[in-house]
Amino acid sequence: MAMSSTGRRPRVTLFAPRIDELLHKYRGQDLFRLEADTVGVAGADLMDGLLRSRPANAEERPTFKPVRGRQVGRADASALMQAVSADVRAALGKPPGDPADLSGNWPHTPHVYLRDLVFGRESFRFRVLVDRRLELTPKLTWMAVAAGTAMLGKPGTGIPLSNLAARVLEARTYDDRRYAMYLYRRVAAPICFTVAALVTNAVWLGAPFDDDVPNRDVLLEALRLLPPSWNILRVASPEFGAVDGRIGRGDDILMLPLLSHRDPRLWGDPEDFRPERWKGLDPDTQPGYLPFGHAGERCWGRHMVMPLAERILDLVRRDGLVVDPRQRIGRVELDGLLEVSGVRMVRG
Repeated sequence: MAMSSTGRRPRVTLFAPRIDELLHKYRGQDLFRLEADTVGVAGADLMDGLLRSRPANAEERPTFKPVRGRQVGRADASALMQAVSADVRAALGKPPGDPADLSGNWPHTPHVYLRDLVFGRESFRFRVLVDRRLELTPKLTWMAVAAGTAMLGKPGTGIPLSNLAARVLEARTYDDRRYAMYLYRRVAAPICFTVAALVTNAVWLGAPFDDDVPNRDVLLEALRLLPPSWNILRVASPEFGAVDGRIGRGDDILMLPLLSHRDPRLWGDPEDFRPERWKGLDPDTQPGYLPFGHAGERCWGRHMVMPLAERILDLVRRDGLVVDPRQRIGRVELDGLLEVSGVRMVRG
């Protein structure tokens, strides 16, 4: 359990038991054993050393890991990043005065807003690939991909396509289109998931925000206390034992920014939501601060996530949205991303 305070009315964050155990049992420790073959790491210097010891392998890259045995080459990854970057730039170039109503259930509401803002109102075969419900099981994702590939044809007249969707239609064979459809999901969905989680965590922790606190600092502090990407997995490798002799040759490593972000050796008042702390800190060099991964392998989407999240916070502030005053408890489940679920946003 953790208290989230706006400085006005405290709210309580309840973590899933496993996450709560990590926070209470291991916070402030550098290295600890989680399972017979898994070591947890939360020390800033040790995480830095381990992540520098070798680059992530193909299976450890969440977005561009192999698709059913098919490697995602550098050219494909680069083309996908360029396509989605163009879509995000176009979205951010749209006038901010849109009449979007973001009151309702978060993170679902900002997720839908982001899907439409960035990727437009594409046909169902693409829109379903960004659906949050596909996270329930990989089988649902593959069913949606297979069905969409089978129905795939030229878009109807007047239906605009995102740059990312247009790449799918460039594929000529069924196998290539299925591969491209799955990568559409891999690239498009995380942007919506991550931004929606981040802004939901931010409003839960701090809304309503003081006028003199910039969105950037609000988001950096939300990423500290509730980082959507809260762990980094590395499979057993001989390089790790050379960094720390307590790590065996067969030990997988679970690095936990969730814990280093609350380490009292690194942060003053580590449990408090204090956006003002970022006035004197550099998020790219702050020890133990890894919301987008290590300096050597930053998440490819971080330059899209932050401006999209700031746009949503602009709308929150413009419309005076706040967490429903009757909601005092928020729950963080043990899902892929760390996010407060079921937050009710209302006009203040």
